[in-house]
Amino acid sequence: MQFLLALIVAGPLLGAAAALLPAPPGLKGTSPDQAVLRHGVTVTGVILLAAIVLGLGFDHDQPSRMQATTDISWIPALDVRIHLGVDGISLPLLVLTALLSFLCALYSYFKMPAGPSPKGFVALLLVLESGTLATFAVLDLVLFFLAFEMVLIPMYFLIARWGGEGRQAAAWKFILYTLLGSVVMLLGLLLIGVKAGTFDMVALATDNGRGLTTSVQVIAVLAIGLGLAVKTPMWPLHSWLPDAHTAAPTVGSVLLAGVLLKMGTYGFVRILLPITPDGMRIFAPYLAAFAVAGIIYGSLACLALVRTGSKGDLKRLIAYSSVGHMGFVLLGIATMTPTGVNGALFANVAHGLVTGLLFFLVGAVKDRYGTADLDTLAGATGAALYGRAPRLGALLAFAAVASLGLPGLAGFWGEMLALFGAFEPAEGLSRPAFLTFMAIGAFGTLLTAAYLLLVVRRVCMGGPRPAGETPIADVQGYEFAAWTPLVALTVLAGLWPAVLLGLTDPAVQKLLAGGTQ
Repeated sequence: MQFLLALIVAGPLLGAAAALLPAPPGLKGTSPDQAVLRHGVTVTGVILLAAIVLGLGFDHDQPSRMQATTDISWIPALDVRIHLGVDGISLPLLVLTALLSFLCALYSYFKMPAGPSPKGFVALLLVLESGTLATFAVLDLVLFFLAFEMVLIPMYFLIARWGGEGRQAAAWKFILYTLLGSVVMLLGLLLIGVKAGTFDMVALATDNGRGLTTSVQVIAVLAIGLGLAVKTPMWPLHSWLPDAHTAAPTVGSVLLAGVLLKMGTYGFVRILLPITPDGMRIFAPYLAAFAVAGIIYGSLACLALVRTGSKGDLKRLIAYSSVGHMGFVLLGIATMTPTGVNGALFANVAHGLVTGLLFFLVGAVKDRYGTADLDTLAGATGAALYGRAPRLGALLAFAAVASLGLPGLAGFWGEMLALFGAFEPAEGLSRPAFLTFMAIGAFGTLLTAAYLLLVVRRVCMGGPRPAGETPIADVQGYEFAAWTPLVALTVLAGLWPAVLLGLTDPAVQKLLAGGTQ
């Protein structure tokens, strides 16, 4: 188990280095470009297999216990250790990251985005995977920061070199926002380490803030929370996200929405809730207020984009929808209750599955029509996908209703549990305030349903293909292979939520209790 976790974290880095080397003559095949893309599929496939084996070998009777741990001294002078481990909170995110990375590599093998050599693309994809996997596996504050920052450079280049129109400006905006937030976050992490005398996240969580004064906790929550909020992204620190998603290649958008946004909310749960509980209690109402503001803002922005004549971009609309969906995650965290935090973790995984699928589908529509402009897609010669590409239209409609939180699909449980958590927040939090936040969040679910159903009506509805019009391709074999796992898991998580909640709940209970359970 220890070896498996080390392989999962370090394997993609070794694969990235190998991708930059010349391919052995016997492996080149007819095209060196295809050889390096095949290398990306192989490496991410091995990491996914290792993550699945890790999940199968995980002791599901004790999901609150750190398992597959490695603890080696790295920088003795600072007491920084290479400390790895997984519990019921981090395991689902590890498997989700490995799955989405593999599906993106598989999709790129058949549909490589326009840009420079595939060598750099595959290497950056693998470095990005390694950084995100490390973020969910490390148990040292300094290592967490290094892993958290490791993903910025590869994502910057994926947007800037393989993105679409406006990619340079979007890439700069992405990295400037996240770097500035990270500088402040580093100061907060160092403050905790210096004042507590250790950077070990397990020891700090067990101490549950008893070794930190309230003033230190308040400063730490403000500093670390700011860096995490930018990455989440929380309104009003979200403005880099729509530009990044609109300009990014399809697989870049999938990984950005499905994995990178989870790093911020994971930091709230893993670091701030157990290590600085008094500081979080002070800021929880403000975090909830920003969360519900993001829910309403994201929904209203989507309604504006879907309006006829607004020239709204479908990728941009889904990006704004992510602001709203991550608002539910932040609301669940702000309640500081097991119900709310479990809802946040469930919504994290559901958002990764559903929004990853949505970006795959929108990328496919854009490839076929050359645009993601809603007015063009809804025009007389536009999509009407039910009649022209019925399987693609059905999948887009499925992803849309999953995203709006239809009961029986993955999107439902996380948002419902977050609202339930707001109904009865943790002791010391204002119940009238959180009841107000719950009502606003519930109204946001209605707005979410409104804009997603409008998207389905405008893009998918329509008659059969007119005679003489050039047909468009329906779902291809490689697309079916890349999208089917996301569809299946969306249904499984919706019909059997205990699969995920059975892992997260004991770990959350222990985390909120300071490791005493």
